[in-house]
Amino acid sequence: MPPRFDLSLSENPFPPLPSVLRAVHMTLAQANRYPEFLPRQLPMLIAQHVGVRADQVVVGSGATGVAMQIMQSLITPGADIVYGAPTFDGYPIMCEMTGVAGVPVPLGKAGDQDLRAMLRAIGKRTALVVVCRPHNPTGTVIPADELKAFLADVPTRIPVLLDEAYVEFLGAAEYTDPLALIKRHPNLLVLRTFSKAYGLAGLRIGYAFGRTELITRVGKLQLPFGMGAAAVAAVAASYAAEPELTARTLRITEARDALRAALLSRGIAVPESHANFLYLPGPGIGTALRRAGIAAKCYSDGSARIAVGDPAADHAVLRALTPTSTP
Repeated sequence: MPPRFDLSLSENPFPPLPSVLRAVHMTLAQANRYPEFLPRQLPMLIAQHVGVRADQVVVGSGATGVAMQIMQSLITPGADIVYGAPTFDGYPIMCEMTGVAGVPVPLGKAGDQDLRAMLRAIGKRTALVVVCRPHNPTGTVIPADELKAFLADVPTRIPVLLDEAYVEFLGAAEYTDPLALIKRHPNLLVLRTFSKAYGLAGLRIGYAFGRTELITRVGKLQLPFGMGAAAVAAVAASYAAEPELTARTLRITEARDALRAALLSRGIAVPESHANFLYLPGPGIGTALRRAGIAAKCYSDGSARIAVGDPAADHAVLRALTPTSTP
């Protein structure tokens, strides 16, 4: 029997905006035609929005697809990747696929990435360092000054991938200027996606930006005809509808904070999240959710990560984790 609620992939609970759906639907009338051999329009759109040149942007099949391009183009088999653990499970999977050795560095007690330990883990074989901001799965955020100090300490020969898949959920106080970072650090790549805040996970649109030299190397593995016309239409329409999407993001973050407060009152030490999910630590959490028909991303210690923002699903989570409730 399928779960009543699938909260395992930190998806946006809202469907695409009507204006975005109309834009995508219009491209279907030309579905008999190939898209651009290599994407030009999409990098230009994104570059203009971000504030960089088009040759500083590479696009791909979601953030995962772009991360895979980065790993395949910048890392040779047998090299190491350093990342905080647990992390987005795509990184260990892609390490296995590419013959790269993952070097997982345990998180701190508060669920934050231990940057000092990550620096100590860097060695002669290190070919990439991954930093998530906000972190997946805990939702914690590295302070901007700590991130800057960390980037300054990483040897410039080693590329750093700053995974900002959930950056749109950050508050103004947590935001840091990526343009200043890439200007200062030629080894930095910033990874983003339209799957989360923009609610376009099914269209698989991701991108990275950085110095032209690095982006050119990554772009050599750009798949011909790999980005459909629907991606261009969806991104353009999403940028035009930014105020509506910002309002949706606010609804999600308000629901997230309300759910966290309710879980804290039930004795579950949920870290403060800056994304569209909550990390629920403690043995038995995943089991309780599963028994209630709720699919979550579960971890070996019994903890779980759940997407937030769907009122019915949030209520079901509370009922499942209330001691007096009956599953």
